[in-house]
Amino acid sequence: MNDSGRVEAFSDGVFAVAITLLILEIKVPLNAGDHLWQDLGHQWPSYAAYVVTFLNIGIMWVNHHTVFGFVERVDRTLLFLNLLLLMGVVALPWPAALVADYLTEGHGSGSVSAWTGSHAARIAVAIYGSFMVYHGILFQAVWLHLTRTGNLFYSRVDVEAARATRWRFGLGIAIYPTTVALAFISAPLTMALHGVLALYYALNQIPVPVVDEPPASPAAVNP
Repeated sequence: MNDSGRVEAFSDGVFAVAITLLILEIKVPLNAGDHLWQDLGHQWPSYAAYVVTFLNIGIMWVNHHTVFGFVERVDRTLLFLNLLLLMGVVALPWPAALVADYLTEGHGSGSVSAWTGSHAARIAVAIYGSFMVYHGILFQAVWLHLTRTGNLFYSRVDVEAARATRWRFGLGIAIYPTTVALAFISAPLTMALHGVLALYYALNQIPVPVVDEPPASPAAVNP
C-alpha cells in the first residue's frame, strides 16, 4: 500500500467511527408504556440531527475518497491538513447532539418560537454551522495544497484544469457562514437547509480533471 493508500485507510476508519457515534445519541424512551409512539415522536430533533449529520459525513467521505483516489503520494503538510480535517469530522456527533437537545427548547411558547426556535436552539444550530465552516475551510486548504504544485497527484491529473476548480471547491467557505447567520433567524429552517446542502453536494460532484492516457504502442501490445 502506498502512502496515499495508508492515509485513505486511516481516514476511512475515522469517518466510520464518526458516523457510527451518531446513532448513540438517539435514546430509547424509558418507561413510556402506552405512550411509546408519542415519546418516539417527541424525539424528532434527534432523528433530524442524525439524518442531516449522517448525510454530511457521508458526503465528506465520498469527496475525500474521490480526491485521494487521484493522489499518488503525500507530504507532511498534506498529512497535517488531513488530520485537522478528520479532527472536525470525528467531532461532528457533538454539535449534532447539541442540536438534538436544544432544537425544541421553548417550542411550546408560541407559533413564532416554533419557526425561530429558542435562543438556545439558535445558538446550537449556529455552532453546528460553525463546524461546517471549519470543514469547508479544511477541504479547501487540502485542495489548494494539492493543486499548488501538482506533484502529489498521479500523472494523469490535469493540474492546470484542477487549479481552475479551486473556486468551486471553496463554495462552502462562502455558503456555510450564511447558515451561521441564518441560525439566529430560524433554527429549524437552518437545520433543514443543512440537509438540502448535503443533498446538493451529493448530486453536484466536482470531477477531478484528467488528461487522456496516450494509446499503447503496437510494440507494447504485441511484443
